[in-house]
Amino acid sequence: MQTRRDFLKTSSLIGFGLTVPAFLGRTALAAPPAGKPGSKDTVLVVVQLTGGNDGLNTVIPFADAEYAKLRPTLKIAKDQIKKVNDSIGLHPSLDGLSKLLEENALSVVQGVGYPNPSQSHFRSMDIWQAASTAESLTEGWIGKTLKNSPSNAFHIAAGNESAPLALSGAPARVPSIASLGDFQLKTSAASGMDSKNQKAVIEGAAKSDPSQKPNLLDFVQKTALNTYASSQRLQEIGKNYQPKATYPATALANRLKLAAQLIDANLGARIFYVSIDNFDTHANQAVTHANLLSELSGAMTAFYKDLAARGHKDRLCLMTFSEFGRRAKENGSKGTDHGSGAPMLLVGGKVKSGLVGEHPNLTKLEMGNLKHAIDFRQVYAAVLDQWLGVSSEQVLGAKYPGLELFRS
Repeated sequence: MQTRRDFLKTSSLIGFGLTVPAFLGRTALAAPPAGKPGSKDTVLVVVQLTGGNDGLNTVIPFADAEYAKLRPTLKIAKDQIKKVNDSIGLHPSLDGLSKLLEENALSVVQGVGYPNPSQSHFRSMDIWQAASTAESLTEGWIGKTLKNSPSNAFHIAAGNESAPLALSGAPARVPSIASLGDFQLKTSAASGMDSKNQKAVIEGAAKSDPSQKPNLLDFVQKTALNTYASSQRLQEIGKNYQPKATYPATALANRLKLAAQLIDANLGARIFYVSIDNFDTHANQAVTHANLLSELSGAMTAFYKDLAARGHKDRLCLMTFSEFGRRAKENGSKGTDHGSGAPMLLVGGKVKSGLVGEHPNLTKLEMGNLKHAIDFRQVYAAVLDQWLGVSSEQVLGAKYPGLELFRS
C-alpha cells in the first residue's frame, strides 16, 4: 500500500497549477515549524577551500627560524602577522578571524591530514569528502550523516556548480541553490491574470472540509499549501532580510549571506556546504593567497556576526577544510607545490577557542611535506558526536580518537 510520503515522492503539484522545485516540497515536508524541536538545533557550515590551501602561510610558526629559510620570498614579516601566541600567528589577511579569536570564537586545528596522502586534487578531495581512503568512493560523510539525522542540508552553489561527493548518499538529493529565486514557485499560466487565478485555485483546494475524515487527497492538499506558503515566506525573506553585519562584496560572502537567510528562516536544515576556489598557488602565490584569505576571513566574519546578532551565535559552527596543504619549501616560481598536513579553522560561539594540537615540525618533513599529527576524521568525529549529535562511528565506519573542540 502506498504511504503518504511515497505518494508525494511520485506525485506532482502541477495538478494544483504550480511547477515546484522538488527540494522545496521536501523542505516543506521535513522542516519542523519555527519554535518546534529540530528547528533551532545546532548548525554546521562547511567551507571548502578548493585547490589546496597553503597551511604554512595561513597558520604561521613565525618564531621558527626554519620558516624564513623555507620561504625566502613568501615569508610573512613578523610585524604583520596576527599573533595567536609567542610563536604562532595568522596571515595578516585573516584580520577578521583574528578578532574572532579574541572573542573566543575561533579554533585553529593544526597539522591535519591522513596517512599516505595523495597529491592528486581529485583523489585527495574525494578522500576528504567521503571520509575514507577506500579505492571506490560513492558516498559522502555528510550524506551518511543525513541518513542518521532527520535534518536537511543545502549546497549553496556558485552558479551551476554541481553538488560535491560529500553530500552523496543522503536519503533525498541535497539541493544545490544559488539564490532564493530557486525557491520560486512558477505557475503554468500564460498571463498574469491566469497565474493569479491558478494561485487562488491552489489556496482554495488546500482548504479541506473539516467535517470530512482526513484522507490522502486531504494530505496532498495541505502539503501543496504548506509548500506554497514556504515559497512565499522565503521570497519575503529575500526581499526584507537586512544583515546585522556588513558583508563584503565577494562571491563567498554572497553565498554565506544566502546561508544566513536560510538559517534564520528556521527551515530545519542543519548542514550547509559552500566552497571557494583557486587555492592551487603554484606560481606568484603571495598576492593571490592574500586575496583568497581576505575573502575567506571577511565572509566568515560577517556571516558569524550577522547570525550572532540574530541569536544564533551558540548554535553555529563554520568549519574550513582543503584537500591538502602545500610543500614547506617554496618553489622556483614564487609559489608552492602540492603538500599535505594543514590547518582547519572552526568558528562559532561554542568552539574551544585557540590552538588545537602542535604545529608540524619544520625540521621533520616527509618528502618535503608537513607531517600531519591529527587525522581529519578525528575532527569530523568531534563535529558529529559533540556538535551534530550523530554517531561518528556509524558515519565514519570506525572509532577515531576524539578531540575536544566544543565548550559545554
